[in-house]
Amino acid sequence: MTGREPKLDNDMFFVCSLIEHIGRATKNRRADVVSSLGKDTLARYLELADVYHCEPVENTASDLIEKCGIVTGDFDNTTGDFNVPTVFDIAKVYKRLIVNVAENNGIKPIDALGNVYSSWISDKISDYGCSMFYESPEYLYLSYVEGEPIKD
Repeated sequence: MTGREPKLDNDMFFVCSLIEHIGRATKNRRADVVSSLGKDTLARYLELADVYHCEPVENTASDLIEKCGIVTGDFDNTTGDFNVPTVFDIAKVYKRLIVNVAENNGIKPIDALGNVYSSWISDKISDYGCSMFYESPEYLYLSYVEGEPIKD
């Protein structure tokens, strides 16, 4: 075993990092960022993530904000009485959930990405004042499937 992540995991992590960075930079909900970028653009960046990954995520995000005309919103989830996780911490959470959704439901990763970011769980993960983003990948997946946070 090499200890390396599968290519899909690494590529999805890059795209989720990009979405999170754009969301924070433009103060938009992550579902709105995904909608503004569109499925074709996201699929392209997922397919070519190993190429785009050579650039700092901030540069790629800035280019996409301009190219897609993403305007500043009013969703700022980085202020409050809580520790703000890094862009990469949150990207990891989304990446794991999206890969689980794709694999367990036999759908394309790009479709799983759209489904996860447009579902109720995206706002919960983006609420850094609650603990949803700290939950295990299994808990997040089961909650996503259930349509609400599962009870123990």
